[in-house]
Amino acid sequence: MRREPVSTYRLQIRASFDLDAAARRARYLSDLGASWAYLSPLLAATDGSDHGYDVVDTTAIDPARGGAAGLDRFAAAAREAGLGILIDIVPNHMGVSAPRENAWWWDVLRRGAESPHAAAFDVDPRLSGGRVRLPALGGPLDEVLAAGELTLDRTPAEDAPDGLLRYYENVFPLAPGSLDAVEDSDLTDADTIRAVLARQHYELMFWRREAAELNYRRFFAVTSLAGVRIEDPAVFDATHTEILRWTREGLADGLRVDHPDGLADPGAYLDRLAGATGDAYVLVEKILEHGETLPAWWATDGTTGYDALAEIGRVLIDPAGEAGLDALDARLRADSGLPAPLAWHDLIHDTKRMIADTIQVAEIRRLIRLLPDNVREGAEEPVQDALAELLACFPVYRSYLPAGREHLDAAAAESRARRPDLAAAVDALVPLLSDPANEVARRFQQTTGPVMAKGVEDTAFYRHTRLGPLTEVGGDPSQFSLSVAEFHTAQAARLAAWPHAMTTLSTHDTKRGEDVRARLSVLAEMPDRWADQLAAFQRIGSTGHGPFDALLWQAIIGAWPASAERLHAYAEKAAREAAEATGWWDPDADFEKRMHAVIDAATGSGASEVQAFVDEIAAPGWVNSLSQKVLQLAGPGVPDVYQGSELWETSLVDPDNRRPVDFDLRARMLADLDAAPAGQVPPIDETGAAKLLVTSRTLRLRRDRPELFDRYTPMTAVGAAADHLVAADRGGAVVAATRLPVGLAARGGWGDTVLLRRPVPAVDAFTGRRFTAGEIAVADLFAHYPVALLIREDDDR
Repeated sequence: MRREPVSTYRLQIRASFDLDAAARRARYLSDLGASWAYLSPLLAATDGSDHGYDVVDTTAIDPARGGAAGLDRFAAAAREAGLGILIDIVPNHMGVSAPRENAWWWDVLRRGAESPHAAAFDVDPRLSGGRVRLPALGGPLDEVLAAGELTLDRTPAEDAPDGLLRYYENVFPLAPGSLDAVEDSDLTDADTIRAVLARQHYELMFWRREAAELNYRRFFAVTSLAGVRIEDPAVFDATHTEILRWTREGLADGLRVDHPDGLADPGAYLDRLAGATGDAYVLVEKILEHGETLPAWWATDGTTGYDALAEIGRVLIDPAGEAGLDALDARLRADSGLPAPLAWHDLIHDTKRMIADTIQVAEIRRLIRLLPDNVREGAEEPVQDALAELLACFPVYRSYLPAGREHLDAAAAESRARRPDLAAAVDALVPLLSDPANEVARRFQQTTGPVMAKGVEDTAFYRHTRLGPLTEVGGDPSQFSLSVAEFHTAQAARLAAWPHAMTTLSTHDTKRGEDVRARLSVLAEMPDRWADQLAAFQRIGSTGHGPFDALLWQAIIGAWPASAERLHAYAEKAAREAAEATGWWDPDADFEKRMHAVIDAATGSGASEVQAFVDEIAAPGWVNSLSQKVLQLAGPGVPDVYQGSELWETSLVDPDNRRPVDFDLRARMLADLDAAPAGQVPPIDETGAAKLLVTSRTLRLRRDRPELFDRYTPMTAVGAAADHLVAADRGGAVVAATRLPVGLAARGGWGDTVLLRRPVPAVDAFTGRRFTAGEIAVADLFAHYPVALLIREDDDR
């Protein structure tokens, strides 16, 4: 029987928190009110992997994560606690950073096309004779050979009967017959090694060549994650044997599909998965651009919720702050000698074009190799230029031809406008790229996503620094805020179209934890005050790059109190991802020294000033936190609670957001809340107990009385401060939340504002207070908390 969750709670399963540790927390998740446990990838991953997305063996659960027996024990504990189970799966790629750990990859390296696993990996046979190019060397091959860094080892092993090639700690298998006629005395000879290398089914190369010369599809630009040809039915069957066992044996009720846009045909994959699982509950990690909708023909229950995150965040941002923050950004750029800020659309065009011209060149050259001779020959350079421009102009992650042809047409029109010199090449490419019968069209669709992800999420988001909460996965920073009416429209549409899609506020991929964003959203209500404070912070420490200073100081105050170690790690990642003043390939030592000095100053001599400003914005930030939490948990869809976020979630970008969670603390706090006398509620303070109360009471109500959440009707408020209220009737439960708390305080509070409702008795799930009037003074409703969840006492509706 098909099951659907009411809510989920995400757990990161790893060696330090394995399935048995998760099993010990099943009762806590149930007590909290979660409907299902939502587990990160479980299949065997690269040794030491914390995230599990680098699967090396699709046929087994990772022993470090608890193995098959561990999943059995977890499932038993979950069922005893009344929990369903959702498990994350990774069909797009496998981990190959340690070749010997991935038996399929290892066998392909050893036997090439004769390997039974050769069809599993998406390697281009047109380049290097199909030999897999491995960017494993620290320098050009001649230099590596001259330095004696490569050695041959003819000692047979079970998985390498013909010996090994060694490069420091890296080992590679030798093809059968590689060392025939090679004397032991020649095993270290450079010419001998060169000759042996020529006999292999792989080609070792300098790692700096990977961006332009790799011949296998990757996950985005991650060379250690090799694309899998899941569109091949035999590959699907081989990679899903263990996954389908989970659904068949009742160990999983649903699946979360990672990065479906990387697949050749996501819709066909989801159809096959639905058929194999008996139409189990399935979510897709699909990033929707602003205004884009999820393909209605896909066999899925919806996305993992980044679109909901953007909607909830923006209704809590003050539109009046946009002009002031724009002015600050322009001043910071001018003071740093930088060009004026670009419009968002132009900025992402340029960052996407940078990605297409650098780390995605290998993918573009693969597209060129698929073009007809008359298009490619004699015009390879303008064709590459035109493909890069089309990728930079493509408006969404990808199309699903024949659907989505309009996105290619839009990209072509913009390409011609930006680069008239490429018009002829674009005109030649569009008919080929629009026909799904062409392999080049199918692969172009697999390439637009990596260019978008790396150019926008991993570059532009670190350059567009006026307000951090706007640059979150799935968000469009050109949309500064949402009005209450626009928010209601979005929620009603969600309920109508995708009622079982996930909603989220924090994930392992978010750039900032939900409560960092909530605190930073306060800055939109006080742009002038923020400008003055940022100037004061810059006197404490500055990188010399004003926009990056803004990003860095926002991270500091948003995550405060945070350790210097955490902030140093964030600063390095943010600066290198931005790729303006420094970068991953060629870091700028002088800039990074100044950058780290800012962190040292902020956590040292400047700590008191940081604390003073945090004290100023913390309380309104907590209001935003509670408001976004109740709007998510009580809103349409299936709300997910990312591990630990039932208390304040002040993480920064990964791996910071995968830090250990103190579940013992949370269990004790929940027990204390449950044991407190009726009507006694915790204050809103740094402990986060108030957030735990709001989270647990909302989750429990949704689980225990789902009939109270079967519609979405905006509620009406009247009075001077009515615009500071977001309220909706969910079908018997009325959710109400405060927005723009700084402005509310400045106007003197709620005043005469009232919430209009039917005069039926209702109880606030958070405080236990009872209301009977048809008009409730909002000041009275929010006497204890800035949020409320009113439950009708009569069951006859």
